[in-house]
Amino acid sequence: MAKITLKGNEIHTIGSLPSTGAKAPDFELTKTDLSKASLSDYSGKRTVLNVFPSIDTGTCAQSVRKFNEEVAKLDNTKVLCISKDLPFAQARFCGAEGIENVEMLSDFRNGNFGRAYNLEFSDGPLQSLLSRVVVVINENQEIVYTEQVPEIVDEPDYKAALEALTNA
Repeated sequence: MAKITLKGNEIHTIGSLPSTGAKAPDFELTKTDLSKASLSDYSGKRTVLNVFPSIDTGTCAQSVRKFNEEVAKLDNTKVLCISKDLPFAQARFCGAEGIENVEMLSDFRNGNFGRAYNLEFSDGPLQSLLSRVVVVINENQEIVYTEQVPEIVDEPDYKAALEALTNA
C-alpha cells in the first residue's frame, strides 16, 4: 500500500506499483469513441501511462497538456492518459484544449486497470479513483520507470519520465 497525501492529509492506495523490470500488467480500457484498448495494442511502441484522478482538476489537466507537448517531439512513443472520467468528458477536454498527441483512456467500466497496477485509492475523499502515477513501458512491454506522486496535488516529474523514455 502506498501512502500519499492530499493537501497534507494521508490517504492510501490498494498496493504498490509494479516493479521496474517487470512485464507491464495487461489492461482493458475504454477510448473516447467507446471502443476498447489493451496494452497489446501498443506493442512495439514506447508507452507512457499518465494516470490521474480526474481531468477536471488543474493538475491533472496540466499533466495532459505537458505530455501532449512533449510527446510530439518523440518517435515511436504513445502517451496514454488514464482516469476514471467518462470518455465523453475526456473527449470534451481534448477538443477544447486542442490535445492531439496523447490518447485518453477510461477505467470507468470495471476498474481493472487501477487494481492491476495497484494505484486505486483505498480510502479518503478520492477513494476508488486512480492516484497520480507515471509508468514508462519499453517496446517489449517491460516497465522501465515508475513514479507514484507523493502529494496528489503536485505534478509528476516530467523530466525523469522523458529521460526514462530515451533510455528505454
